[in-house]
Amino acid sequence: MVLKNKRIGVAMTGSFCTYTKAFEQIDRLLEEGAILQTIFSDISQHIKCRFGKGEEFVKRAHNMTGNEPMKTIEEAEIIGPTGCLDILILMPCTGNTMAKLANGITDTPVLMAAKAQLRNEKPVVISMASNDALGMNLKNIGNLLNHKHIYFVPFGQDDPVKKPNSMIADTRLLIPTILQALKGRQYQPVLIDHKK
Repeated sequence: MVLKNKRIGVAMTGSFCTYTKAFEQIDRLLEEGAILQTIFSDISQHIKCRFGKGEEFVKRAHNMTGNEPMKTIEEAEIIGPTGCLDILILMPCTGNTMAKLANGITDTPVLMAAKAQLRNEKPVVISMASNDALGMNLKNIGNLLNHKHIYFVPFGQDDPVKKPNSMIADTRLLIPTILQALKGRQYQPVLIDHKK
């Protein structure tokens, strides 16, 4: 159990097509002994889409972790003064959330959680899922890659023919990324080929 008693925040944003993989990783983190606190962005709590309903995602996270998810900015703000997390994972992290984080905008529970964690100079891991990662968002990714205490789950283009600007993280590398981030290091290589 490589993460036994590690206090890990899992902050979920609106890339609902990747929620199946995200919940698989939540299960893996629990198997490795982590104590999980989920945080949901506003949209992820209330959406009704072909991948499911926000309220169902929140309930599932509660049932899996045994902890009530944080659903408001006020609830997430407590991460700062209490220092209650060893590491925070943004999974999935949309291009919109990365853009706001890169520009210091704190208008959702997830962004407040990230701000609070960085205030404590503790690691934040980004597991991206963005359709415009190689478009308008590339500059924000570059900014975040160069930011102290921010680490990325290795990522690459998921469909270069049909979605040439889209990139997603390889969530199978989440735990190795966490273990390196806890030591203040970025897991390498950060750019991967999803076909391998």
